[in-house]
Amino acid sequence: MPEQHNLFISIIIPCFNEEQVIRHTYQRVTQAMNSFTHGGYELVFINDGSRDSTLLILKELAQNDIHVKILGFSRNFGHQPAVTAGIQACTGDVAIIIDADLQDPPELFPAMVQKHIDEKANVVYGMREKRKGETFFKKITARAFYRTINFLSDTPLPVDTGDFRLIDKHVIEAFKSLPEKNKYIRGLITWVGFKQVPIMYVREERFAGETKYPLSKMIKFASTSLLYFSKKPLKLALGLGSLSILVGILLAIWVISGLIYRPNTIVPGWSSTVIAVIFFGGVQLLTIGVLGEYLGNMFEEIKNRPEYIIHEKINFTNLP
Repeated sequence: MPEQHNLFISIIIPCFNEEQVIRHTYQRVTQAMNSFTHGGYELVFINDGSRDSTLLILKELAQNDIHVKILGFSRNFGHQPAVTAGIQACTGDVAIIIDADLQDPPELFPAMVQKHIDEKANVVYGMREKRKGETFFKKITARAFYRTINFLSDTPLPVDTGDFRLIDKHVIEAFKSLPEKNKYIRGLITWVGFKQVPIMYVREERFAGETKYPLSKMIKFASTSLLYFSKKPLKLALGLGSLSILVGILLAIWVISGLIYRPNTIVPGWSSTVIAVIFFGGVQLLTIGVLGEYLGNMFEEIKNRPEYIIHEKINFTNLP
């Protein structure tokens, strides 16, 4: 493994409508990279179809700093495709993934690189000790999400972590070989294995602008992570089906015993019939819904469309 001063470092920064913060992001990331010794660096900004001035600001930065490289999408494809594009385009010995909103501190870069070298770790992932500036609802749902996905996943996943992490060349190459389109990146990086160690930090509130993960996108992201990373929902549907059969058998025994031993208590059209119908109907709809989600994901993969379309590249000399 190269020594620290020989490491070429790629910083991967997905951006969507970040005009209020992107200059500050560039300044803090650049200051962080100039604060320690390395073998050079590149800042790979991925413009995910921003509708504000983000791309214009990035182009201005790229004109004045050769370290700045830009991948511009043809439209908004989403955060995970943007990170994927950055990983596939980067050329570093290691890459650090960080969002543009400055909730994750660029000042942690030197410590992450040092931990990578000292512990010979292939992945150094940021683990949040504290989350500032977030509502109680966001904190409790995030906590529940990470523990639920960890419980359901066939591969143990570290809790309270995001995409903020350092990955080395082994992990980068392994990630590039993964063919699926709808990626849950933090889960896939854990899945590829190698040595992975945490680094603790306090997550700050957004520097400026609005969150790019409202409730609807959070639900979609959670659905992707659950359905792409676990078969346990299918087993849950099977279990509910088995339970409904058992309940149906018990109800049938109860009804038959009532006809034999308590004929006067059986009233036509009794409400338990409605309850049974609702119960079995709910189980069937839930099972069909789970199967439908998996089939929908299979449909997306079978179409084999690209995850993203790149409209322009700036300061890239090694990409076609």
